[in-house]
Amino acid sequence: MRFDDSLETVLSADMSTPFGAQSAWRQLVDLVGRRRVPANVEAIETLKTLRPEVPSPVRAASARALAFANPPAAVVRLFFDDELSISAPVLRTARLQPKEWIDLLPGMSPTARSVLRHRRDLAPEVLRALESFGPLDFRLTQNDDAGTAPAAAQPEASPAVSAVPTAAQPWKTEERAVAPVTKPQALTPSPFVSVGSITRNLPFVAEALRRAETPTGSSAEPSAEAGAGTFPIAELVARIDAYQRQRGDAPGVPLLRSHDADQPALFDLEPIIATTFRFETDAAGVVRWVEGAARAALIGLTLDFAAMPGRAGVDGVAGGAFRRRARFADARLVVGGLSDAAGEWRISGIPAFDHDSGRFTGYRGTARRPRIDESAAPLQTRPNLPADSLRQLVHELRTPTNAIAGFAEMIETQLLGPVPQVYREQAGTIRAQVAGLLEAIDDIDMAARIETHALDLRAGSVPLAALLARIVDDLRPLAILRGTNVVIDGGQGGMAIAGDDRAVERLIGRVIATLVSSGSAGETLRMSARAIDAHIALSFDRPRALAAYDDQALLTIDAEEVAQADGAPLLGTGFALRLARNLALELGGTLAIDEHSLMLRLPAVAAAAEQASSN
Repeated sequence: MRFDDSLETVLSADMSTPFGAQSAWRQLVDLVGRRRVPANVEAIETLKTLRPEVPSPVRAASARALAFANPPAAVVRLFFDDELSISAPVLRTARLQPKEWIDLLPGMSPTARSVLRHRRDLAPEVLRALESFGPLDFRLTQNDDAGTAPAAAQPEASPAVSAVPTAAQPWKTEERAVAPVTKPQALTPSPFVSVGSITRNLPFVAEALRRAETPTGSSAEPSAEAGAGTFPIAELVARIDAYQRQRGDAPGVPLLRSHDADQPALFDLEPIIATTFRFETDAAGVVRWVEGAARAALIGLTLDFAAMPGRAGVDGVAGGAFRRRARFADARLVVGGLSDAAGEWRISGIPAFDHDSGRFTGYRGTARRPRIDESAAPLQTRPNLPADSLRQLVHELRTPTNAIAGFAEMIETQLLGPVPQVYREQAGTIRAQVAGLLEAIDDIDMAARIETHALDLRAGSVPLAALLARIVDDLRPLAILRGTNVVIDGGQGGMAIAGDDRAVERLIGRVIATLVSSGSAGETLRMSARAIDAHIALSFDRPRALAAYDDQALLTIDAEEVAQADGAPLLGTGFALRLARNLALELGGTLAIDEHSLMLRLPAVAAAAEQASSN
């Protein structure tokens, strides 16, 4: 039976400091927003309490992290009460039941509902509910501050919205409740947000407001009424115009503000390369229609003239076929630039003629990338982005994990002063668990290096007998824990494995540790070595716990009940064996699995192999 105390752990943390508040906010949003813990009242109230203490960039980053994370309705309600720049990512991607959306709509502001109006994946009943808010969301009222007539002079049933805004009566963000003639009109707050208040948050408008220097007395100078809450369109246009005039003399302004510097790069994406496209030309041979690749790079190319050296265009095959109005195949096309159509192509086309007059109307054709045998250019290998990202993640995990291990060892050895025995035991447990975590991190790093062909192997000679003795000595505590006897037959003396000493030791150690961790009490596992041709063959008995799996199923044992056994590999038995198999291939060997044993073959040092065969 398991109990998840993640929420209680976060709620019990210190939130009195700015760092503690931000850390608790991030953790609670992640736990509740990803439905890892229930969205109970205590968690939501804590988030509402922390929100004023958390800076807007941190809240915005938390909202972006919940994109497509399927947050519950309580979290959506929490975010749509925030600024639009913070709540928009959640409103654009949240997936709720229609009833939940309908219950949330009355509490939303018009700007929040405007985000939902642009979604195309909402249920019809939600869209009908949104339409019912139309008269409220799109109603404007006129300013009552400038040139307003007394209440008695106004008509009894004058509309709350005038038809056309004027300079004396700019639109404002408040809704007027029409009152009888005998009483002044009262102002009631409206959820409508003016265009000016929204555009103030745009980066270039904010910069224009900061840098624009409007001369005194000009028509663009803001009035006292504008400073009181209105934002006339004329003022906005004047400020944007002033900003545009000053751009030529001032350095470029980044789109992101300084406190948004932690946002990811918008264009740091893997480049997209088109592999095929279709095209059509007119009677002059000029490409007029393209499908499947960037049109801007291809529209306007002509088949009438062959490309000059170093310039984009077709070769003489297509040009000659065009002049004869004949079909052509696998002609060369070179496209410059940085679009997805850039590079070399092989194009084929057939002429088209008008059915009635027989007049030539152009070509219709297709294009493809050249095969390896059709190009003399060197191969360009694209990076394996997932594996590279995994290696970077492993690098980031190793540093704090080593720090945890170091602090646990300092507590266990009482390096900083006397420590009670119970805490020393807990520190020892932490250090042992961190050691297993570091081994798992190293395994992930090695798997990523193998995937990206970045494994650095040095040629060397590894004496087999000394290596097996060292590995068995290191694994003796694991064998005692599992109650398994390990019997090693090192074979004839003098045998040595040709390969990198660290990789060979890691490979054999991982195989033996995986098998011992699957052993049962009283079971004996035998391991033997012998020389076969130019290789050293290491045979390992399969434990009884793994006897029911065939060779393919054995490589996929990552089930939780197996991984949670005492001493089992942290990443699972299947992952450990797959890593061993791939590492053996990198060392020039193989790992074979049969019904009763595992056979690991590794290259042998030539002199040792000859001596073993002669004996």
